[in-house]
Amino acid sequence: MPSWNVHIAHVERLLDDKTARLDAVIDHDAFVLGNLVPDIYVGYMVPDVSHKIPYKDTHYANPDFVPAPDASLFYRRYIKDKDATDVTLGVWCHLLCDHYYNLRTTQYIARIGIKPGEQTRIRKQADFDLYGHTLSISRVPQLTKEVLGQCDSFEQYRLEEQDLRAAVRAAGRIVDDNRLHHLETTPDYDLLTADFFLATAAEVDHVLREALECCALGQDASHLGNPPS
Repeated sequence: MPSWNVHIAHVERLLDDKTARLDAVIDHDAFVLGNLVPDIYVGYMVPDVSHKIPYKDTHYANPDFVPAPDASLFYRRYIKDKDATDVTLGVWCHLLCDHYYNLRTTQYIARIGIKPGEQTRIRKQADFDLYGHTLSISRVPQLTKEVLGQCDSFEQYRLEEQDLRAAVRAAGRIVDDNRLHHLETTPDYDLLTADFFLATAAEVDHVLREALECCALGQDASHLGNPPS
């Protein structure tokens, strides 16, 4: 699945896009933090959390080989017809990002005739790690009083302040690591390809922009992030 360097890169491109209609996002720190929230209680990106929550409950997906979250279900429960906070919008964007990257990965692997399995998972994750280090990122969310207030009102599950602070520290380490180990040239991917990442990243950028524009215009976005039939 995409790591936080990938999520942060998409958020930065979105927030820096002067042509995008981003009226739905008011507090950028809250939105960036929301884009990290689904991974906090999984226990991998932030290992020192107070407790863990099953992946199926944080991502609306079974922890299969490459799960594609049901981002549409999250939208219908917590955003549609509601005054959603920036944290909640960020969580939705995280699930959309995971959905399309993981869906396209599964489709690509099937198309080239590679069977799912532990070795394929390791190869796939190594490629995502390489890809993440080709991205330039700088944003680390700040836990202001306003951001913590939005976290207190998050509906899906309780967000503990100590865990949010641990997540911000983890995000800072990832941003620093990307700066120190940035890859200036295209890596030699093992399973996926540079064209795959280029196309999928462009698709995700488009989807995230469409998602927020739908919210800004009061349009239904239930069609985004539906699980494959």
